[in-house]
Amino acid sequence: MSSSIKAFKSLQVVSDVSQKLFTEEIYPKRFPVILRNVEIGPCQEKWTVEYLAEKGGNKEVKIHVAPTPQMDFIQKNFVYRSLPFSEFVLRAAKLKQDKFFISENEKYYLRALGDDPRKDIADISQQFPELAQDIHIPPFFKKDRFFSSVFRIASPGIQLWTHYDVMDNLLIQVNGRKRVVLFSPQEVDKLYLNGDKSEVLDIDNLDDVKFPLFSHAERYEGILNPGDILFIPALWFHNVISMDFGVAVNVFWKHMDDNFYDSKDTYGNKDPLPATRAMQILDRALKTLDELPLEYRDFYARRLVHRIQSKTLHDNFPT
Repeated sequence: MSSSIKAFKSLQVVSDVSQKLFTEEIYPKRFPVILRNVEIGPCQEKWTVEYLAEKGGNKEVKIHVAPTPQMDFIQKNFVYRSLPFSEFVLRAAKLKQDKFFISENEKYYLRALGDDPRKDIADISQQFPELAQDIHIPPFFKKDRFFSSVFRIASPGIQLWTHYDVMDNLLIQVNGRKRVVLFSPQEVDKLYLNGDKSEVLDIDNLDDVKFPLFSHAERYEGILNPGDILFIPALWFHNVISMDFGVAVNVFWKHMDDNFYDSKDTYGNKDPLPATRAMQILDRALKTLDELPLEYRDFYARRLVHRIQSKTLHDNFPT
């Protein structure tokens, strides 16, 4: 049985946000907000398909190619392919393809990488220096905390899986509209995680038998118009749907001390090191409990759950 989601809360939209307003009033609340009428430079006017193709040139980019708009990172319903950036942009802007990898209706998605993804972060100023001159990143965080600036380009209709990031970030929507759906970190027990991603692909038509709790997760929704910026605090789950051919730059920064992050993580999506160690300890504890008879295993598992809840969970988060 499937059901549709009807109720949601609208994301707050704040216009003409200054550095002072963001850092003193918006950022401390740790709540996603759409920022409107913030200066992002001439990119909004200049980044036409033709201009992007010209300035991006023949630089080879690795892209996702999917037969359907709804992408599944767990089951991998897409393939990775490489194209010259100029050809990729021209293809991504079209609804039907003359040349294709899978079918004429295939969809494209670029999440730009560092020159050597094993050791380099994504930084638009390094990978696409000419285009980087056109975009102004608002000074909403300290420069020395910058981690990456990820160029994102998507075909119309592309829907990215629900996931969380471990760093605060700004999604700067340059061209095209996006529908964004977000869930608080406190809803994690209803989202059916596999790693950092939800197993629920179709968030609007739910399988209530397979995912009975998902419909109870409180959601926040909004539409990003060209020029809008979405502030996504770390750990907030987000699902993004490109309503049009979309061009965006996603800027991440470290808001915790460096020693919390894996220094070898060029993508910036690995859990903080203490959290990773805690998960490993828990896995060992669960394996140890398996040595007990069922009745005892159940009893001590409940004690562990109670201890974790009483020692670590908090209810005083923003809603």
